[in-house]
Amino acid sequence: MKNRKSVSLVLSSGGARGLAHVGVIEELEKRGYYIAEIAGCSAGALVGGMYAAGKMDEFKDWICHLDRLDVFSLMDFTFSSKGFIKGEKVYNALKKVVKDCQIEDLDIPFYCNAVDYINAKEVVFRDGSLYAAIRASGSIPTVFQPARFQRHELIDGGVLNPVPLSLLQQAEENMIVVVGLNANDSELILPPKKDPTGKSYLSMPAWVTDYRTKMRQYFPEQVKEEKPASLSSISLMNRSFDLLQDRFSALLIEKFEVDVSIQVARNQAGTLEFHRAEEMIEVGRQKAIQALDKWENEHL
Repeated sequence: MKNRKSVSLVLSSGGARGLAHVGVIEELEKRGYYIAEIAGCSAGALVGGMYAAGKMDEFKDWICHLDRLDVFSLMDFTFSSKGFIKGEKVYNALKKVVKDCQIEDLDIPFYCNAVDYINAKEVVFRDGSLYAAIRASGSIPTVFQPARFQRHELIDGGVLNPVPLSLLQQAEENMIVVVGLNANDSELILPPKKDPTGKSYLSMPAWVTDYRTKMRQYFPEQVKEEKPASLSSISLMNRSFDLLQDRFSALLIEKFEVDVSIQVARNQAGTLEFHRAEEMIEVGRQKAIQALDKWENEHL
């Protein structure tokens, strides 16, 4: 029988949306769950690795203090056809905050994946340099240059396995919690915002937004007419890949009989919008609250 307070945590790929993983982990801890193992992909590998190393507070403090200009300054642009960002500058900056370590020495078992695109094989990291693993797992195709590892070139693990449930080793003993970052717009949520005085206020209630949307069909003259956006060949290719990956992720979750599925909308944040760290952490927290409340009401 599974231990309902012990978690096998799976953190998916999703660029800057991966910061929502932080909020999910904090909510799990708040409720007294014990994270027994972590399988991460791309952004999930970054956040999962920081947590497994016991350095979540340091990582969170660093990432939450980056503004848009800071993020831009950490992008070492290049004219390479394999990716327009080298991807070394940001990791060198992070290493000053959290030193590299060996995966096998972590307090929490941690695994992440990357893809050897030449040989079309998934590469799984269970030991070795934590940063080497994270760098390889997060090598988003066409954005970051492939990572070199043992004479191989590796790209983002999300290409073959965006929700790396297959990496878990204790799934039969623990409840499985998956955090996906590529859900459709129905999973979009707006976290509490702050006004210039620093006071918190909630975004417009959903029923008001829904009512306003419905009324627009009766008052078309008040709505600015927008022409359908035409996709470039690259945008169309990326959109097609997104759709395939979304369907693949859904099938993976169904296959492994996940206990708790926490889903964050794809359009919640752009791939490189890391300056929105605090916002995304709160989104993750709110989505975790919703999913865990539902599960606990049904099982505890």
